[in-house]
Amino acid sequence: MSLLKEKYKKEIIPNLKEKYKYKSVMEVPKLEKIVINIGVGDAIQNSKFLDAAVNDLTLITGQKPVITHAKKSIASFKLREGNKIGCKVTLRGDKMYVFLEKLISIALPRVRDFRGVSPKAFDGRGNYTLGIKEQLIFSEIEYDNIVKMRGMDIVLVTTANSNEEAYDLLSGMGIPFRK
Repeated sequence: MSLLKEKYKKEIIPNLKEKYKYKSVMEVPKLEKIVINIGVGDAIQNSKFLDAAVNDLTLITGQKPVITHAKKSIASFKLREGNKIGCKVTLRGDKMYVFLEKLISIALPRVRDFRGVSPKAFDGRGNYTLGIKEQLIFSEIEYDNIVKMRGMDIVLVTTANSNEEAYDLLSGMGIPFRK
């Protein structure tokens, strides 16, 4: 079992239960899944970009990504419905906790001029979205093998009902929010 999952069970659950006066342990918000998404707009011209993104995401998460397709045609972007346009991975269970530990302790401190992540990126329903500008912050990615610098979106989906509950849950897990 990962250290983060243990910390959640031993420290975070009792703290949240006390603070929000939950009657049952089942009411305490928990991390449900992490979705990591890379948009590859230039895959329309060159499919090698998509393969590289899939490869990077596989290295980072240890799980094979699903290729996402365009929902609509947009002429100004030269995009047709059904074109391959990106890839995403949904992590749950132990893989999710291992990835979050890696993100907090290894990847985020490697971001240049890092002062913490924005506390304003909650969606109102207890989910948090984190944008990363380059895949290099993950130690699995080697600089020499990069086809193109790419950003990604990391969505932390929780069972919390409000932003405040989700903030307390995630900061308890060690996500470095900006003061």
